[in-house]
Amino acid sequence: MENKGTQLKADMMLMLVTLGWGVSYFMMDLCLQEIDPLTLNAFRFLGAFVVAWLLTVKRAIHVNRMTLKYAFLVSLSLVIVYIGATYGVKYTSQSNAGFLCGTAVIFTPILAFFFKKVVPEKRIVFVVLLCTAGMALLTLNEHMRVASGDILCLMCGLFYAVDLLINEAGVRHEEVDAYQLGIYQLGFTGVWMLILALIFEDISLPQSGGCWASLIFLTVFCTGIAYIAQVIGQQYTTATHVGVIFTLEPVFAAIVAYLFAGERLLPRSYVGMVMMLASILIMEVGSSAEEKDEIDTGEDR
Repeated sequence: MENKGTQLKADMMLMLVTLGWGVSYFMMDLCLQEIDPLTLNAFRFLGAFVVAWLLTVKRAIHVNRMTLKYAFLVSLSLVIVYIGATYGVKYTSQSNAGFLCGTAVIFTPILAFFFKKVVPEKRIVFVVLLCTAGMALLTLNEHMRVASGDILCLMCGLFYAVDLLINEAGVRHEEVDAYQLGIYQLGFTGVWMLILALIFEDISLPQSGGCWASLIFLTVFCTGIAYIAQVIGQQYTTATHVGVIFTLEPVFAAIVAYLFAGERLLPRSYVGMVMMLASILIMEVGSSAEEKDEIDTGEDR
């Protein structure tokens, strides 16, 4: 019962993370009207790192080499994730970006199969197919086509699956502190983004209060709190499970786009939402014995 309660708390934490990321597409779209993509990401990640580090300096200051190693590796994937996501939002609709960036749920079990030899259960395969169909109904247009920036968002989904698997390996390692891993991956990612921004862009500050508010929200809630919560939550579940939970991201993105950006959904899109929510329920209710054993092993450490 204790393991079930712990996993439920982790799932709720990851659900809130997903909500924040769903809102982030709208916030990014507002920010990109005044600042360039790499500059936005540099502000976002460096700001999140500084805030998280200063608020928990006693816990963050004594970090070991193994934690820094995994934080560095995660940052390499996050750079590609957020280049894809930010440019994708700039060149496609928020709803399409939400769908394609959410394809981590598809790529995670595929990569786990090829690199970890983890054969997905039939239930996982069904859930992935159900999520994929639901996301397609939610966001693809009436011609079943995707917008011009979609390849970048697809790249985001692929490398976020890589991020999930590296994080899973990190939090399972006895020398890695999950909280510190969450903090230092933000710092490394911010440094990479700043270097790229200095090379390819003219760095400028936001000009309006709305852009500043969006940037602060992205920095504090969608980046700092979200990534730390993700790596802590991953101690009590698997990368595939996390990937499926994160399929709610395009649902939240579509709702926010509808309410605040005026994007209207086709009737079949609401069917897609129901399918995606059903897939989450199937995953939560039917957690396998293998996943529970993996969670128990992580807790014993």
